[in-house]
Amino acid sequence: MTVLPVTIWGEPVLHRRATEVEVFDDDLRKLIADMFETNEAANGVGLAAPQVGVGKRIFVYKYTNDDDAPDQGVLVNPVLTLSKISGALPDPEEHVEGCLSFPGEHYPLQRAEWARVQGFDGDGKPVDFEATGWFARVMQHEYDHLDGKLYVNRLVDRYARKAMKQAKKNGWGVPGLTWMPGVDPDPFGH
Repeated sequence: MTVLPVTIWGEPVLHRRATEVEVFDDDLRKLIADMFETNEAANGVGLAAPQVGVGKRIFVYKYTNDDDAPDQGVLVNPVLTLSKISGALPDPEEHVEGCLSFPGEHYPLQRAEWARVQGFDGDGKPVDFEATGWFARVMQHEYDHLDGKLYVNRLVDRYARKAMKQAKKNGWGVPGLTWMPGVDPDPFGH
């Protein structure tokens, strides 16, 4: 397994819809194994293929949950069904997210409290489970990557302005920027 560089906001693959996986083969399983390794090295709870420069509809996760779902898994060609998202402003203490592709930053975002997650594993076998609370948040965050969205694209105006100001300060928003988990300093201080 190989740790892969993580793309940073501005890399084109992060901002376009990923394509469906059509072939479940050894190359796919190797990519999934590398994504698990990269997620582990980055101390992440999830990692989508576009975050490692691959425009395919795949994400991995590692999150202890109480929803009768595996604590670690992969979703290929996932589909999410969500409960209604509250129209209330996000709580700046309770609803804060971060992203490996917007490294070191945290902003509050309102998400659905429940998600039904369906898709396939790396062998093409069906996966179907429900996620609640923070686990549902992880599923929505990773799924958004497959549609070319980062969580900062969903922020309310006040936080969106802060995020874009920080991106500019960090020199992000251009192609070719990455960071290397396990080599570069952990942007979230784990």
